[in-house]
Amino acid sequence: MDARLNALCEELAQVLRGRGWMLASAESCTGGLIAAACTALPGSSNWFERGFVTYSNAAKTELLGVDEQAIASHGAVSEVVARAMAFGALRRSRAQAAVAVTGIAGPDGGSADKPVGTVWFGFSVDGHLSSETVRFDGDRQAIREATVQHALARLLALLQGA
Repeated sequence: MDARLNALCEELAQVLRGRGWMLASAESCTGGLIAAACTALPGSSNWFERGFVTYSNAAKTELLGVDEQAIASHGAVSEVVARAMAFGALRRSRAQAAVAVTGIAGPDGGSADKPVGTVWFGFSVDGHLSSETVRFDGDRQAIREATVQHALARLLALLQGA
């Protein structure tokens, strides 16, 4: 694992353990890379509760309770879906914090409205749901790696501010 990502996960672990909290992830475009980064640390079972890899729309609905109509109306890569994924990850776990990502890693699948590299993030920290979108440059691997880095860094910032 990249040294920056490892350091970020260690800091995240420290904050979560300090609160006695557990983390759940809900991932689409990253396919489990957030959970893999977290669980690469020894002792992660003390702060990482579970990860949902919900690559398909059906998985988002079945595992996280994302409304099918929301996906149909807004698309899987949208603020509404990212927030619903984060909320669903909390509701369907024993965690107190959640991070969700849904995006277009490419090389195909982009559009004028949602170009390749568009990622929506959903966070649930201390009962507050938040979201943001970022557009990353690069190939599929670079977009996925940047998504993991951003998701964990932003989650850490939200935890530190809560």
